[in-house]
Amino acid sequence: MKLRGFLILSALVAVLVAGCAWMDFYGGGGRVREGQSSNVVDFLYPDGEIPPPASDLIPTLSLPLRVGLAFVPAQAGRSEALTESLKGELLERVRQAFVQEQFIREIEIIPEAYLRGGRGFSTLEQVGRLYDLDVMALVSYDQVAMSEDKASSLLYWTIVGAYVIKGTRNEVQTFVDTAVFDLPTRKLLMRAPGTDSVVRSTTLVESPQQMRRAEESSFGRAMDDMTINLQVELRDFEERIKTEGVARVAQRDGSGGAGAVECWSLLAMAGLWAARRLRKPV
Repeated sequence: MKLRGFLILSALVAVLVAGCAWMDFYGGGGRVREGQSSNVVDFLYPDGEIPPPASDLIPTLSLPLRVGLAFVPAQAGRSEALTESLKGELLERVRQAFVQEQFIREIEIIPEAYLRGGRGFSTLEQVGRLYDLDVMALVSYDQVAMSEDKASSLLYWTIVGAYVIKGTRNEVQTFVDTAVFDLPTRKLLMRAPGTDSVVRSTTLVESPQQMRRAEESSFGRAMDDMTINLQVELRDFEERIKTEGVARVAQRDGSGGAGAVECWSLLAMAGLWAARRLRKPV
C-alpha cells in the first residue's frame, strides 16, 4: 500500500513538473533586453546644459586638415561587446576610408580615456591642442540586444525520456552617428548615421556566445554603413562650401581669405586631371 502511494505521488510530481515546464516553454518564456549607448549631446552639454543659439561664425578650414576621431564615452549599460580593442579596429577602418583624401593631412585615433576625464567642448579643445587638431569627429552609438525564448525547440529522446533544449531568438539593433565639429568655432560641420539590424535563432545553450558575436558584427556593419554615408555627406559639404559659403577654405601656409574657396575646387580639378592622365592610352 505504501509502495502504491509512493508511486502515485511520484507520478503526480512528474506530471506537475512536466506541466510547469510545458507552460514555461509554450506560455511565458524568458525575454532579456540589454543595451549600451553613448550620446554626443550629453557629452558636449553635460548636466542639462542648453546648447547655445546657432552662431553666425563661418569656420575657416586650413587644408590639409588634421582630424581627430574618437568614440563618445559610454553612458551606462553593458559594454562587453564594444571593447576597447573592437573600438580601435572600427575606428581604424574609418580612418583607412578617408586617409587618402587630398584635403586630409592626418587622422588621429583618440583613445576614449582622453575623453573620460571631462566633458564638454573644453575637453575636446584640450585634446585638440594636445594632438594639434583642426576638427574632431565624434562617434556615438546606441545598441539594443534582445534575447527571447521561442517555441521552436529541439526535442531529443534519450534512454531516460525526452530532453528539450529551448530555442532562442536573438535580435540586435545598432545605430551609430558621426558628428564632425570645427574646434575653433565649435560648429557642427557635418554628420552621418549608420544602422544595422540582425535577427538570429540558436539554442539556449549557445545563446550568450551567439549574441556576443551578433553584437560585435552588428557594430561593424553599422560603422561601415556610416562610413559610406559620411563619404556622401563630405561630397555634399564640399558643394555647399562653393555654393552656400558654409565655410572658408585656406591653405596650411596661411593664405586664403574670401577667395580661398577656390582651393577646394583646385583640388577637385587636380584629381580629375590625374584621372584623365591615367586613362589616356599610351
